[in-house]
Amino acid sequence: MSVKSLVYKVPGISFDIDRLVDTYQEVIKKKKFDQGDGSVSNIDSIALNRIPGNEDSTKGKFSWGLYWTKPDQSGQEKSRAHQIDEKKFTEFLPEFENTYFKYVYETLSRRYALGRTRILKKAPRSTLSWHRDPELRLHIPIITNQGCRFVIEDRSFHLPADGHAWIVNAKKYHNFFNGGEEDRIHLVATLPYSKLFDDKKNNLDQFWHTWGH
Repeated sequence: MSVKSLVYKVPGISFDIDRLVDTYQEVIKKKKFDQGDGSVSNIDSIALNRIPGNEDSTKGKFSWGLYWTKPDQSGQEKSRAHQIDEKKFTEFLPEFENTYFKYVYETLSRRYALGRTRILKKAPRSTLSWHRDPELRLHIPIITNQGCRFVIEDRSFHLPADGHAWIVNAKKYHNFFNGGEEDRIHLVATLPYSKLFDDKKNNLDQFWHTWGH
């Protein structure tokens, strides 16, 4: 399977990695990670946006949405959780208004229609389930190590924390594991309308989105 059908480095965008790290360190002094509804491990998140006026949309069941997995030896696919209407997540959280994350969010929003946008933590020596998602995912690594790997279908990738953004084909079966001894921290946004990997003939202009187009 072609690497180009799995991972895409976003051109023309890069962020100051030192400011990303510093902002993250400031945020966690005041904000705790949400652990979803407690039924799934290793999904720790801090929401950066929400459904306008809906404070509950930053926590609990909104930390993880619909996905499909193959949980046992039968190999039969099963759905988990519930569908989330990503297009409703349009309000950046006021508590982060004066942080570098706001600049990152606005920069990305000028190019892509973003759904839920969060800081995700992956604990040392932990992994996600083997699963696929309804949408693509945009990742900006903030803190990582060489033991952090995406595995998509039969390929694995390390995304460096160098300020660049990556789009991952999360509609394919994949997982993520942190084989290091420190937390892995990524800024992650869903891209519900992106068709990036759908057609090999697509060009960059087709990936610039606004709601309603």
